[in-house]
Amino acid sequence: MKLFLDGADHRTWTLPAGAPPVQGVTTNPTLVRQAGLRVTLADYLGLIARAGEARLPELMLQLPQPDVAQGQDWVAQLAPAAAQAGVALTIKLPCHPDWAPLAAATRAAGLPVLITGVANPVQLLWAQAQGARWVAPYFSRLVADGRDAWALMQACVALPAGAPQLLAASVKTADDLARLIGIGAHAVTLRPEMVASLCQDRLTQTAIDQFNADCAG
Repeated sequence: MKLFLDGADHRTWTLPAGAPPVQGVTTNPTLVRQAGLRVTLADYLGLIARAGEARLPELMLQLPQPDVAQGQDWVAQLAPAAAQAGVALTIKLPCHPDWAPLAAATRAAGLPVLITGVANPVQLLWAQAQGARWVAPYFSRLVADGRDAWALMQACVALPAGAPQLLAASVKTADDLARLIGIGAHAVTLRPEMVASLCQDRLTQTAIDQFNADCAG
């Protein structure tokens, strides 16, 4: 499973010892604003530069609106900047038919597309028809809404080769992360603070303390 960090604040991209390798960072306009940035081309170019400095393999950026001309202009500048920084760039687009023309234009420009906010199986099949490389259901939002989030996760994983891969977003508990690993989810996004909190565990430390006591006895 690939691990992506959720957040646009580059200061949180460095994790403590014990963390698994990070594949990259995924952002959206909300996370960009939370980081004190603006949803502008200039700030997106800055994020690409930061990702390159952090030696992150991948970066996922969400375009601000479904205007094809604007989207093509942004992609035409983001793509070479990412190539220069050594960062593989994926373009995120919301799961809504208004964004279908921009999805097609992005793929035509040679960049992979992630369809975000997928919330039901019909939307999953629609995202597949758009040629998306990734689909990103908001796991915790599905649970909070009383839906069977696991049914949708399993449907994503069961799609045939060449279909969009599952990037499970908004995962907030270790148990849910373990189950996602268990069903074969392709990738997950986690907040940096959650990853940091799981690098060490009380049960593990208890065992180590016992080992140390027995070695000294």
